[in-house]
Amino acid sequence: MLEDKLSTVAKAMKRSEIRELLKLVAKPEIISFAGGMPDPTLFPSKLIAEVTSEVMEKEGERALQYGPTEGDTELREKLAEWDKVDIDNILITTASQQGLDLVSKIFIDPGDTVIVGYPTYLGGLQAFNSYDAKFIGIPLDDEGMKVDVLEGTLQKLSRDRNLPKFIYIVPDFQNPKGVTMPTDRRKRVLELASKYDLLILSDTPYRPLRYSGEPCPNFFHLDGGMERVITLFTFSKILCPGFRLGYIVAPPDIIDKLVVAKQGTDLCTSPFNQAIVREIIKQDKLDRHIKKLVSVYKEKRDRMLSALDNYMPKMEGLSWTRPDGGLFLWLTLPEGMDANRMFERALASNVAYVVGSAFHYDGNCKNTMRLNFSYPTLEKIDEGIKRLAKVIEEEAKEVL
Repeated sequence: MLEDKLSTVAKAMKRSEIRELLKLVAKPEIISFAGGMPDPTLFPSKLIAEVTSEVMEKEGERALQYGPTEGDTELREKLAEWDKVDIDNILITTASQQGLDLVSKIFIDPGDTVIVGYPTYLGGLQAFNSYDAKFIGIPLDDEGMKVDVLEGTLQKLSRDRNLPKFIYIVPDFQNPKGVTMPTDRRKRVLELASKYDLLILSDTPYRPLRYSGEPCPNFFHLDGGMERVITLFTFSKILCPGFRLGYIVAPPDIIDKLVVAKQGTDLCTSPFNQAIVREIIKQDKLDRHIKKLVSVYKEKRDRMLSALDNYMPKMEGLSWTRPDGGLFLWLTLPEGMDANRMFERALASNVAYVVGSAFHYDGNCKNTMRLNFSYPTLEKIDEGIKRLAKVIEEEAKEVL
């Protein structure tokens, strides 16, 4: 009976596989590589407490009141200065996940096509799917989305008069694979977007968390006229996720539409949280905190890579990515193995991961998994990989 009353959008909604999975791995004895959570011991709790007290003392009444939908003006000015754009290019959001929803709301009609990475961030798939989008996946290699496949796909879609509304890319330390798109490939994607008059939705939650290699320019800096790139940022990974604070950089006419869509969603992002983050940035304390994160997470990444090198069985088809930053790496099992089937064995050995099929809109590529290194301790990374290696070895004996 309820099904008859639901909207088309509600019927298209699906629970997040990762959110459901985290319920299963919450037991303290399980070493979890499953979540995408920052290390909570690194949250700058003392700093936040001090700045919160200052905000309440100096501007408590204003910070506790409703605010403009566009966001705190001074915070937007700081972010515009940070990203070398105009303030009219910036909209504050309730984290970047709201950005995904707002972009979907203003661009996707039921049945519209969206190009995504294959695999790609599950939260993006979930947001687009809620508006009944149809997906076309472009495979990734060690340098991100394969541009030759993208070009051929766009040629065919153009002939069929079925061009996508936008191309969704996580260019820096991609979730889930951990790979980064180099500058020349970004330029080629922009050329294709210009040729076919497409938008690019660039999702950059991990960009400041680089541990090796040289940074690549953001898509909107390569797009000199700021005509076709929408970029999502968040403070969840570089400060704390509890603030639920992010922002969008986009052309002013797109920002205007996003503001209208946001007004119908939450009126405004928490002015109180915005005031705290604005003061942390003004006091030059965010950059210092990010440097600390980079130092700690680099050590954790290195420990996981070292553990994989040391403990994983030597078998053909078993490989993993070596990310330059971010929170994740991607492990591929030999053909014929199934990370979904193996998950129960892993749980029984008190280790957990996210099945790779969750990041593929069609549920394929079951011989893959995503591993997170930011949350567990160094000791748990080492022990967890040791357990996982044993699970893989036992499973391989049964199925290969």
